[in-house]
Amino acid sequence: MDRTRPLRIVHCVRSPIGGIFRHIADLATAQAQSGHQVGIICDSTTGGAFEARQIEDLAPRLPFGIHRYPMQRAISPSDLRLTLSLVDRLRGLDLDVLHGHGAKGGAHARVIGTILRLGGRRVVRIYCPHGGSLHFDADTAEGRTYFRLERMLERATDALVFVSDYEAEMYRRKVCPPSTHFRRVYNGLKPEEFAPLRPREGMADLMFAGMMRDLKGPQILIEALPVLAATHGLTPTVRFVGAGEDRVAYEARVAALGLADRVTFHDPMPTRQALSQGRILVVPSLAESMPYLVLEAVAARIPMVATRVGGVPEIFADRSARLVPPQDPKALAAGIAAVLTHEAGARADAEEFGADITGRFSIARMSSDIEALYYDLLIPRRPTVVDTSSRPAPIGRLTAGGS
Repeated sequence: MDRTRPLRIVHCVRSPIGGIFRHIADLATAQAQSGHQVGIICDSTTGGAFEARQIEDLAPRLPFGIHRYPMQRAISPSDLRLTLSLVDRLRGLDLDVLHGHGAKGGAHARVIGTILRLGGRRVVRIYCPHGGSLHFDADTAEGRTYFRLERMLERATDALVFVSDYEAEMYRRKVCPPSTHFRRVYNGLKPEEFAPLRPREGMADLMFAGMMRDLKGPQILIEALPVLAATHGLTPTVRFVGAGEDRVAYEARVAALGLADRVTFHDPMPTRQALSQGRILVVPSLAESMPYLVLEAVAARIPMVATRVGGVPEIFADRSARLVPPQDPKALAAGIAAVLTHEAGARADAEEFGADITGRFSIARMSSDIEALYYDLLIPRRPTVVDTSSRPAPIGRLTAGGS
């Protein structure tokens, strides 16, 4: 094999929603445009009409298409049945790469890849956590169970891909120092996503966009609103955009606080449209890995108040001092007040910030770095030495021989 031969690649993920599926869709599309044969396997029970339209639009652009099967979020006996069924379906594709994303997708990809290898097929098994099980607390029974499974599955992993240095460090702390190849590859954006979104008539003062679940922090923003009024004398309008298991509870809390006249909820919509709903984005997450929403907002030159979690400080770099602590409505309110009362300065800085990230977070770079990893594994350049350092390998180069 040489590095010009197109590869046969299947991505496996449970949930076809949010940033994880955005990453896969962008990566698979770029790979198909480069001439590779690519497909996606994902859950058939997750997502609504918005996600169904996205999948319907994406599938014809991938040579292997998109195939959906029921996948339980928790560990289930149905996992084994699905794995065996997928082995039969994938055996005839003569795959080069099985790339798993998230805990469940990563488990399926690595187990299926191992079974195919036992049958004589040379397929490399890649795993990207995307946060996933790494968000669990290592001191809980559930966390200990997941991390034990992650340690077992690493033996069936040819390479790990981390979307942030933070994610790599959490894997090292909670699972184990990697005993296989690993590389950090940042998420990337399309060139057109760096076009600025300017303020316009009819926007709310603040906006939240994303999954309606406590992990993303909508409840913290809601509790910060009375603090903004009492402490800072500010009563901004707010639009929440998204769907999820906790939305009904959030709507009820807004009503109970008497905020329904200036806080509204809206169904999911394309990100650029969501980002045009307010002048200032609030990202009150309790945990993240490398959030696309933050990248997209920075690229669109939108002023932002975000929490200091996960890989967000890696995006903000020398601006990270302005990030606020998570799960703290008072701190979030203070951060929002600072931007609202100095909005012109915040918008001028957002212009510079967007230009600063252009070279670091592009789809072209993300795709080429991952493609290089695939070929490095399929065509070893020299005898492989396991990298046991605690730092991820540099982008675009597989660590070997201690270099």
